[in-house]
Amino acid sequence: MPNIISIDSLDEAQALIGANDRHITYLEEEFGVTIHTLGNEITVSGGENEDVELAEDVLINLLKIIRQGMTVNLRDVQSAAMMARKGTIEYLADLYDEEIARDVKGKGIRAKTTGQRLYIENIKKNDLTFGIGPAGTGKTFLAVVFACQMLRENDVKRIVLTRPAVEAGENLGFLPGDLKEKVDPYLRPLYDGLHTVLGVEQTDRLIERGVIEVAPLAYMRGRTLNEAFVILDEAQNTTEMQMKMFLTRLGFGSKMVVTGDETQIDLPGATKSGLVESVKLLGSVKGIAINKMDESDVVRHPLVSKIIKAYEKEQ
Repeated sequence: MPNIISIDSLDEAQALIGANDRHITYLEEEFGVTIHTLGNEITVSGGENEDVELAEDVLINLLKIIRQGMTVNLRDVQSAAMMARKGTIEYLADLYDEEIARDVKGKGIRAKTTGQRLYIENIKKNDLTFGIGPAGTGKTFLAVVFACQMLRENDVKRIVLTRPAVEAGENLGFLPGDLKEKVDPYLRPLYDGLHTVLGVEQTDRLIERGVIEVAPLAYMRGRTLNEAFVILDEAQNTTEMQMKMFLTRLGFGSKMVVTGDETQIDLPGATKSGLVESVKLLGSVKGIAINKMDESDVVRHPLVSKIIKAYEKEQ
């Protein structure tokens, strides 16, 4: 006899089920079960008993979030399903307790997975944090969001965003346009986070004033960055010397976040990745946190985590 999940209202049911039953359809495919909705009751049947219980746990915990006044989307359902498989579904509601920041429209931005929550906690507590994981885990976006919030609260005086321009061989001279036009294509993911929190106009104003600086890694040499939030993106494409140069730019009152994906190294030949080597060297240093996220922290389209898993099996 399947357990019955009771719904209090039509609005609550619609929020849980999703537009055009998207949430229910996803859970049915993910767990191989059938989910029935009738009046103010939802039941789960079919499949293995364990899968039925996991699907029920997801629905029950999503319902708790909805009753707290939160809006649930397909990303939330996907994250809840992954947490259920990892045995951490009871912590789902905790992810929604604390906002990292608010976007330009006033909507709260929160961690979507336990891995993301740990990442944010480590950024808070440490002056240097590594965020390592595949595309879609939010490692770059969350770092930029946190940087914007610290700037808003005057905890730092500026934000510095950088990335190795490996595709252009760190030699941008042959590309058309001024420095900003040459570098922008490589730094687009960083701009996306800035635009989400600050909006395009305010981002542009802060860049013009030098409060936000966006530059290729090669332009970090010889500097000391005080009272700044500094983010190095795509760090897997730094050499050992570049990484050492970057890390030693850390100044007083500053935070650094280094993000990258160790499976996406584009360096030529036998060149060692500065990210890989720095993680080996610095893993036990106090004040440095190393976060490793995986496909369970992916919050993009549900297929993305499956694609990551498929490629990992071949490696």
